[in-house]
Amino acid sequence: MSRTAKIDRETKETNISIELNLDGSGQHHLETPVPFFNHMLSAVARHGFFDLTVKATGDTEIDDHHTVEDIGIVLGEAFKQALGDKAGVRRFGRETMPMHEALASVVIDFSGRPFLVFNVNLPKAKVGTFDTELVEEFFVAFCNHSGANIHVNLAYGDNLHHIIEGIFKAFGRALDQATSIDPRIQGVMSTKGKLE
Repeated sequence: MSRTAKIDRETKETNISIELNLDGSGQHHLETPVPFFNHMLSAVARHGFFDLTVKATGDTEIDDHHTVEDIGIVLGEAFKQALGDKAGVRRFGRETMPMHEALASVVIDFSGRPFLVFNVNLPKAKVGTFDTELVEEFFVAFCNHSGANIHVNLAYGDNLHHIIEGIFKAFGRALDQATSIDPRIQGVMSTKGKLE
């Protein structure tokens, strides 16, 4: 069974195209106008072993908000599509990632009931040209459109680049666990018999 997705989304603000293979090897091709975010998406693909292609344009002459948020929307939809009925899927994933002085963890449940807990107190600042507040905006969009419950926690850290990169690497690895197939699972991993 192919666990892949291809999603296109065009609005007056952005034009996003994403291709995803859950059972890949971490190959990625990223073309967005937000360089730091490309770096974060590459970490997700590499550490999650997902093959990921992202092509995006957006109104970055205003700021990067719409582009980052809409990539979160489309990536969330791609995961939802690629997971299908979630038969045999582990559903839960968790990872704690050290990144120099920072320690971040991400816990995921593909429950079908979106909810984000974001315990990361990022100052309003920039990493390069990237607004740190867009990290949470990305996760809100991903949760709402993938149907995932995600908890992002920062234990400690000082360097904003290290903190954000640790979060995205943990996210990739937690996604890998949560989307993996376990041959012991009959149907879906739920006592209700449904994930929604």
